[in-house]
Amino acid sequence: MQKPIIYQMLPRLWGNNKLKPKKNGTLAENGTGKFSDIDTATLDYLKWLGCSHVWFTGVLRHSTQACEDGCTPSHPQFVKGKAGSPYAICDYYDVNAYLADNPEDRMSEFESLIKRSHEVGLKVIIDFVPNHVSRDYGKINFTPAHPILGEDDDKTVHWKSENDFFYYPGQSLTLPTPVPEGMEAYVETPAMATGNNCYSPTPGVNDWYETVKINYGDSHTATWDKMWDIIDFWAGKGVDGFRCDMVELVPPEFFKWLISTAKKKYPTLIFIAEVYKKELYAEYIRNIGFDFLYDKSGLYDTLRTVVEKSVNDNGMPVELWQSATGITRNWQFLGDLQPYMLNFLENHDEQRFASDFFGTDAHKTFAPLYVSLFLNTAPFMIYFGEEVGEKGMDEEGFSGCDGRTTIFDWWSVGSVRRLRKLIASGAYTSDSVSGLVKGGLKKDEAEIFLKFSKAIRFAAKDEAIRRGSTYDLCYCNMSSDGFDKNRHYAFLRDFEDHTLLVAANFSRYDAVMKLTIPQHAFEWMGIPVSDDLYPGKIIEVAVPAMNGAVIELI
Repeated sequence: MQKPIIYQMLPRLWGNNKLKPKKNGTLAENGTGKFSDIDTATLDYLKWLGCSHVWFTGVLRHSTQACEDGCTPSHPQFVKGKAGSPYAICDYYDVNAYLADNPEDRMSEFESLIKRSHEVGLKVIIDFVPNHVSRDYGKINFTPAHPILGEDDDKTVHWKSENDFFYYPGQSLTLPTPVPEGMEAYVETPAMATGNNCYSPTPGVNDWYETVKINYGDSHTATWDKMWDIIDFWAGKGVDGFRCDMVELVPPEFFKWLISTAKKKYPTLIFIAEVYKKELYAEYIRNIGFDFLYDKSGLYDTLRTVVEKSVNDNGMPVELWQSATGITRNWQFLGDLQPYMLNFLENHDEQRFASDFFGTDAHKTFAPLYVSLFLNTAPFMIYFGEEVGEKGMDEEGFSGCDGRTTIFDWWSVGSVRRLRKLIASGAYTSDSVSGLVKGGLKKDEAEIFLKFSKAIRFAAKDEAIRRGSTYDLCYCNMSSDGFDKNRHYAFLRDFEDHTLLVAANFSRYDAVMKLTIPQHAFEWMGIPVSDDLYPGKIIEVAVPAMNGAVIELI
């Protein structure tokens, strides 16, 4: 059994080799990556890295301003960015034409990508967006022979259980964006509710005004069946799992039915939920049936707070919410839910760790990485370019310079171009910085890659990390020399006759922690006592600032 390691990539950005992309550039000006850029060499690299799954983000056909490469442009007044949001779906049964070398063969090209992924031993995840669709869903792009949401709706009422959408009879949509010069305003009459539960014909600029909210009725309706048909369609093409967008905005009863229905036909299909309310975690796992949940509001937010306190240390006392003791509180809250959490330090919604808005330097990533990756058997997610320290500080266009890698613009990411060069050369297996630099990386990127890739590969293969139990050492080392409960964290991972000690230093200063393992840990984990390892023995662990260490005890 492998610890699940998920690699998230946007095909649109992954294969784009444009050297100097233009801010707010069009598809013709900036180009795009293709399905074919995710070749066997790329997939072999992901397998080598230790990944078990690859999440192709932005595959389903979405609204865009582009008119090239088989694209049909949507009205620019509601499309965010020149490329458009991957979560403003205009056809659930199609893939983006711009991702294909031959737009007319786009589906077969995506099917070939699924096949390539499976051939190297990777499982494929795509997005399922159940809460909303694009403003022009079903109007300019739709696949025949499949149900279309809203085609039989009664638009004379605001709400009806049988309707797929919410309406405002007699009122037209008023968008918060200006009408493009030389164009007429986008017309939507009657207006429809907006995707982020904005029940108004006048969404604001911070609303998801590019989307329309889906109505699931007050019981099992035809809407449910239409959404199941989407899952059935893609699972039938070999997709192995779905990252389900904003599930808290969709009735839980629907997901319970959907997942149960799907797993009767496709028993190995996995469902990952984007959730933010920790108090609902147990419900989504135990009663609704999701396989994994984002632990954004738990471990991610805890680690981010601890890191930001270290980066911006002004000498003031550490508050409880800024302390590494929060890591303990989080796993205690989760209890037996821990294996079902999806841990990460980056994804398309969050700011890059190395950005000026978070950790500021990728060399500081290893303290939080060692905790997020090694603490338990839960899956871990890598965001493409994270392994070379991508900063996300480009000013691409709609996104602006916000520490995130854009999902709205046609763009090319320099560090990812260099990573792809490294992959093409085969030099990623080098165990030296100089070898990685020769393969295409910058020196700093090579330093990050060497350590990051070793950590991921270790997590994917080591039995104690993949399958073992965890013992938090912090409570019994609060008074140990060199151990700062607010800045340091330490734990054991154990499986059968193999025991590891992992230590993370969130301080700006190097540390030599003097840690002891209590009698209870030996008894609970079944660790054999010897002359070299026994209860109360002091184990010195040198951990550089903002870094981590792993010691093999047995």
